[in-house]
Parts: sequence; structure tokens; C-alpha cells
Amino acid sequence: MKRILFFVLLLIFTGVQYSFGQASTTGASVVSSAVPFLTIAPDSRGGGMGDVGAATSADINSQFWNPAKYAFSESKTGIALTYTPWLRNLVPDMNLAYLSGYHQLDNIQSLSGSLRYFDLGSMDLFNESGGSEGSSHPTEFAVDFGYTRKLSDEWSGAVALRFILSDIYSGVVSTDLTAGTSYAADVSFLYNKKIFKNRKNSNISAGINISNIGSKISYNGGGIKDFIPTNMRIGGAYTTELDKYNKLSFALDFNKLLVPSPQIDTVQGVPIFSNLGNQKVGPIEGIFVSFADAPGGFMEELSEVTVSVGAEYWYSNQFAVRMGYFWEAEEKGDRKFMTFGAGLRMNVFSLDFSYIVAKNTSPLEGILRFTLGFDLDDFNKQGSQKKRRN
Repeated sequence: MKRILFFVLLLIFTGVQYSFGQASTTGASVVSSAVPFLTIAPDSRGGGMGDVGAATSADINSQFWNPAKYAFSESKTGIALTYTPWLRNLVPDMNLAYLSGYHQLDNIQSLSGSLRYFDLGSMDLFNESGGSEGSSHPTEFAVDFGYTRKLSDEWSGAVALRFILSDIYSGVVSTDLTAGTSYAADVSFLYNKKIFKNRKNSNISAGINISNIGSKISYNGGGIKDFIPTNMRIGGAYTTELDKYNKLSFALDFNKLLVPSPQIDTVQGVPIFSNLGNQKVGPIEGIFVSFADAPGGFMEELSEVTVSVGAEYWYSNQFAVRMGYFWEAEEKGDRKFMTFGAGLRMNVFSLDFSYIVAKNTSPLEGILRFTLGFDLDDFNKQGSQKKRRN
């Protein structure tokens, strides 16, 4: 079974790479949106597995990947904090912080939430004559709350509501530029099936999460409005016990931004790519339009899908080693990198980190993530045991 799964994943990944490599370059353009920090993998576990998480086993940070996973969490309550020095090869003081947590109300329902804070660092401002006009310190954050419900023994669903604030013009002296705000929602589902074969426990799962379905964002009082990064993540995962102490998992994710592609426009007789034509397209309409609007046709539409593949090994459910690979078409951003990570899990707390190995010219090279998690369920159990002893 393990050999079959390995070759299936290998064939799928190789086929996708080949298809993307044949994508048309005549109309190739990068699909972009406002507040792109919402798409950054915020935790060390998913970040160490090539940015996968649609169907991996539930953990504290499932709020970002697929909140429907909380229905199958082995622990009742947890909270985690992740710190990421972001793009330090370009900016020395850019950081991403992520706080997440959840609580199971009963065997069917769970509540969850997270807070993302993105500090873009300090920037010096200059006028057209080169004179100093002080400095700016742009920041962005998003806060969300989710509700998860178990639909059956093998199915679960979740919804999450999000508030987004983007103050990227902080410190800029202008009456026209303001902080942008937006509201969004996530809808996700998970299929989770336990398998017992050859005296070994295994698990197969598949998930989908459509995130950041919400209003456009504006920085000039409602004039020009930009799409937020509505995203569809679809993935699968397979986990099996090698023996009593060793466990191995494989995961595969596909991602597509559900944002209209830039269209070819003509300025002074020169063809360019522009998003101005998408100003009249609404957020919900944009989701459907995004599946068939690439100027290069179907093959370019396929090239807008990114692929993540990852593996995770656990020893005695206490020590983990992870690796993965992220792939994006060259004409759509050309992000290609490998990831490595490790984790240590004790009774109450867990510590994880991940590392990105990218092209030497890529600003993603060398990015580290650190995650500290607390299993409050185990903490309460240990507290009760101490009281009994006393």
C-alpha cells in the first residue's frame, strides 16, 4: 500500500509539472491581490512540509490550512504562537507573528480563532526633490473566529469569519491615502477515514478550504478597490504506522488564487497587462471568472495552480522530522523551494521550526519559522493529578 501511494503521488506531481511547463507564455502574467500576507504559511509544521495542510492531521494551527480538521483533533484545547523573520535578505526588520488556538465544546463542535500581525518594517520617506519627509512603519493584521462541526464519523465542515486591516501608508502625509479594511469568510470540509490493515493503523484524508471570500479593499476612500487573496486549497494526505514507535505521512496540496487574471490592455499603442478592467468585477463574480479568464487560455489557467508536496516522520509521537517542496510556474512568480523542519512534543508544550532552501537569488532563501504550542488539555490533566497527590 505504501509503495502504491508513493508512486501515485510521484506520477501526479510529475504530470502536473509537465503540464505547467507547457503553459502558454504569450499571455503569461502574475495574478496578484492586496494584503498578500494572508497567503503566507504562518506556522512551522506546514511551512516545513512545503506549505501543505489541507488534509494533514489536526493541530493547533489548522485555522489557516483547514479549520474543519479541528473536529478530529486528539486534544481538546490548544494555543500556539509562531514568529517568522520574513524576507530578511531584503528588509532587516520585517516580521510575521501568528497566534492561534481552539477549543472543543464537545465531541461534535469546536471553536477556534487566530490573529496574524505583519510588520513591514520601517521605511524612510523622500519627496520628489530628494528631501526627507520622515519615516513610515506600515503594518497589517487579520483576526478571525471559526466554528467547526462534525457531520459524521468521517466528515466535518467549518466556517470562519475574518476582519482585515491594512495600514500600509502609515506615516505618509496625504489626505487621499487611508488604512484599508475588509471582511472575509472561509468555508472548508474534510474527509477523514481510519484504516486498519496488516495490524497497522493508517489514515487517509482529503480536504478543501476556500478562504478569504470577502469584500474588496481600498486605500483611497473607495476609488480604486483591489481584490483580497481569495484562495482555493485542495489536498490529500496518507498516514501509516511503520511499527509501534514510528509513523510516516505524505501530503499533497493544490492552490489557486480565485482572483481575476490581469488582462491585456493598450496604453499609447503598447500592449500591457492591467487590472483596471477588473474594477467592475465583484468579489463573488471574480471567483467564477478566475477559472476561465487567463489571456493564454486553458494551459495558462493551469499554470496559475501551485503545487505543494510534503512528508512527515514521527518517532514515538514525540520527535518529528519534515521536508517538502513548493512549485510555481515560472511565468506566474517562479517560486520554487524546498523546506525542512523538525518538531519536539512534550506532555504540555511543543516546539517546531522550519527552514526554506530556495534559489540563491530568491528572497525566500533562509527563512526560518519558530512555533511554540501548548496543549492545555494535558496541562489541566497534570494539574488535576497534582491536586489528587496533595
